[in-house]
Amino acid sequence: MQLREGEQILKVYHHHPTPFIGNILKVIVGAFPFFLLIFLFQPILSNKGFFIAHLIVFFLFALIAIYVSLIYWLDKVIITNQRVVYIDWKYLTVRDEAEALLDDIQDVQTEEKGILASFWLFDYGMLRLDTASSYITIEFAHAPDPEKIRQFIYHVKHT
Repeated sequence: MQLREGEQILKVYHHHPTPFIGNILKVIVGAFPFFLLIFLFQPILSNKGFFIAHLIVFFLFALIAIYVSLIYWLDKVIITNQRVVYIDWKYLTVRDEAEALLDDIQDVQTEEKGILASFWLFDYGMLRLDTASSYITIEFAHAPDPEKIRQFIYHVKHT
């Protein structure tokens, strides 16, 4: 993302940490069957083979956890004094950038978890920005406190 002349970054928002914990738990649950298989084959493995098999499975799933973490935390919404930019990493080598000029934003919609959103742990949801062409330009899932982001965008837009 290149800043334009006279443009300043006002806020940067990353995903909320609660869904991230769910993603890491999925990786851990995915590793469990492999460790179970190693345990079941323990009688036919030597001590060294048993140890090496554990290291290989642990290293493989540690890499998967690091990959999931990077993809999750590299996504961000950047609000400047001129536009809103969403950087969405699909893979470590592929990213999408969407932007909406503040003057073109027609509507900012938020979705939250209802009464659970009053607790910080569950205060995340979806943020959607509609532009003048009524094409949804930006959809930011797992946004931390989407209502606060919406109010900030309206505040920046009208100042």
